[in-house]
Amino acid sequence: MPDAMPRSATDAFVTHRNLLFTVAYEILGSAADAEDVLQESWLRWAEVDLDEVREPRAYLVRIATRQALNRLRSLERRKEDYVGQWLPEPLLTAPDIAEDVVLADSVSMALMVVLESLAPTERAVFVLRETFGFSHPEIAEAVDRSPAAVRQIAHRAREHVAARRLHHRTDAAEARRTLDAFTRSIETGDVQALMDVLAPDVVVLADGGGIKQAVPNAVRGADRVARLFLGGMSKAPGTLTARPTAVNGHPALAIDLDGELDGVFSAQIRDGRIAEIYYVRNPEKLSRLSSATVLTAR
Repeated sequence: MPDAMPRSATDAFVTHRNLLFTVAYEILGSAADAEDVLQESWLRWAEVDLDEVREPRAYLVRIATRQALNRLRSLERRKEDYVGQWLPEPLLTAPDIAEDVVLADSVSMALMVVLESLAPTERAVFVLRETFGFSHPEIAEAVDRSPAAVRQIAHRAREHVAARRLHHRTDAAEARRTLDAFTRSIETGDVQALMDVLAPDVVVLADGGGIKQAVPNAVRGADRVARLFLGGMSKAPGTLTARPTAVNGHPALAIDLDGELDGVFSAQIRDGRIAEIYYVRNPEKLSRLSSATVLTAR
């Protein structure tokens, strides 16, 4: 940071750094790119005349949103050449994030996957409105649209998300019990127990990034999913073990191969059964799992 930077500007940026990261991460689905957005945002904030800034939080979020949108459009082009399915980068999160229901829901792998189907501006508008509670005029300044246009975009994005997401909210204890039952059934090879814990229409999305093997397309149906996981266990080139963790504000499983992290398994639970599975094996997306990332909506 420049030595000549006023202390008040530095303090403001540091104060809101976790918020800016959370905004960028929800828009991008990538922690690495979110960190780059923070760097770019700082450089622009350093050039701002603070006498013209009435509300540093809103101003900084505006800068970060614009940088995130620029990067998201670049990321969309990279995804066109991505091998297999693209899933958001999972984050190890502290248990207390679950206390903020809105934030935990907004960074869940389930919702982050749905957000991938939105256009860049729709995604930014949805995130700023639904997670962070910014007004339509404030969002309009961030995305270079009129307040009326933002209102329409927000409505369209909400309808899109509502049509594609599961609406059943599961508490952490139920989710952990379900994941434990899944783990036991896999470890013991108990097909019936595994079928009992999978929803009939369960879907698996897996991301190996072309670096590690992963199913290239979604796998649907309890029978196929059961065969996929039991077969995978039998063909593993070493010993696979699962340990409980918390990813994106929800219970998850860290999958180790011979004691080394091989992937992260998270799931959407519906009525005590696993309805959606997100399995990230791409090693380039597993770097934020050694220490908890602080996320905030404030």
